[in-house]
Amino acid sequence: MQSERARRTFALLITTLSSFLTPFMASSINLAVPALGRELGASPVEGTWVVSVYLIAAAAFLVPFGRLADLLGRKRVFLAGCSLYALASVLCALARSTRWLIALRSLQGVGGALLFGTAVAILTSVYPREERGRVLGVNTAAVYTGLSLGPVLGGWMTDQLGWRSLFWANAALGATILVLALATLRGEWAGAAGERFDWVGALLYTAALLALMYGVSSLQGGRAAPYLALGGFLGLLAFGALEWRREQPVLDLRRFRGNIPFIFSNLAALIHYCATFALTYLLSRYLQEIHGIAAREAGLILLVQPALMAVLSPFAGWLSERIEPRVLSSLGMGLMAVGLFLLSFFGAMTTIGSVLWVQVLLGVGYALFSSPNTNAVMSSVAPRDYGLASSTLATMRLIGQASSMAIVLLILSIELARAGPGAALAGPLLETMHSGFRLFTALAIVGMFASLARGRVRGAADARPGSRL
Repeated sequence: MQSERARRTFALLITTLSSFLTPFMASSINLAVPALGRELGASPVEGTWVVSVYLIAAAAFLVPFGRLADLLGRKRVFLAGCSLYALASVLCALARSTRWLIALRSLQGVGGALLFGTAVAILTSVYPREERGRVLGVNTAAVYTGLSLGPVLGGWMTDQLGWRSLFWANAALGATILVLALATLRGEWAGAAGERFDWVGALLYTAALLALMYGVSSLQGGRAAPYLALGGFLGLLAFGALEWRREQPVLDLRRFRGNIPFIFSNLAALIHYCATFALTYLLSRYLQEIHGIAAREAGLILLVQPALMAVLSPFAGWLSERIEPRVLSSLGMGLMAVGLFLLSFFGAMTTIGSVLWVQVLLGVGYALFSSPNTNAVMSSVAPRDYGLASSTLATMRLIGQASSMAIVLLILSIELARAGPGAALAGPLLETMHSGFRLFTALAIVGMFASLARGRVRGAADARPGSRL
């Protein structure tokens, strides 16, 4: 029989591996877009969809799956996520057309949603409050390690083994996590067992978010896109009104009413990921298309930022237990605003040294934001709501990431249309970078103030009934 220490160690190991898995895929696929585009005949816009559709699917299903995890057990949902993610990765590796790859990437996103909504919730269920900052820092470091190794290994694998090898590697790691979880993970952690699942609310939420994100991403290319976006927005408003009246909603908005740290920490996360996620995609295309650097070398250059995140995140998590998270997160967001502003001036003559120095600034800022912000979210709710809080935070992250790519997709579509058929990609790509990074700078400044507005976390959490284990 497992000791409590062993139980916690296995939970940390398994959730850390799963937190490494998806960002590794996200950062490595960015390097592979030019190669898969050449093999499958994908246009620049279709290549962007290969990245974006995963995020849209994952965001749309996260909240319902987080609620299911609270009802059925977080381990059960986590295992389902490992299985589906590994299977979808195998199918992606076998895809023979861009359309099939995009469709299968959406299936992979559904598997990712099952993982995202449970990993942090399992950690906060297993570890006591006083240790959460440290283990969440380790978990965040795993995310950034995946982001770090993705460009390096992804670039090398794409050059040496082909872009399909990325999906085979993800399938193997997903299967490994599944076997480890089946063998060692003990407990279900169903914080809301016995309650009913709100199928109407879940379906309305998923359909509305899919319509909104797809509509925004397609504004330049289809007549129906504005109506889809508007319908999705109105659907989300209807979802909020419906859930407010439900006795057992899929997203209990009333539970977070008046919880200022929770609300503004999630808002800060949404803005943060919207402002920063497209960075790796844009820099990867910039290095390969503008500077003519191979995927492997581009991956090495892009290593700096996520490597700093991985090294500094555990320290930032530890620091957030001694300094108010809003101070650290706001400082991190401010540093990122400066870095994004500098990127808006990059051109064909910009040196690789400049790319590296800006990545240092962004890496420090990213680390100072993420671990303290996650600690603030999870420390601001009662134990029964860990699954819901975890999936809400992950949803903010994914909506932010999908929005970031939607912004890039929209600007790139406009610039390609302006350049005309047959035009080289270099000009539209640089214009997309300049416009995109200026907008992302403004978002980061707004996010800094949202982070400051959350107020004190520790005092508020200690005073909230049921907030301690």
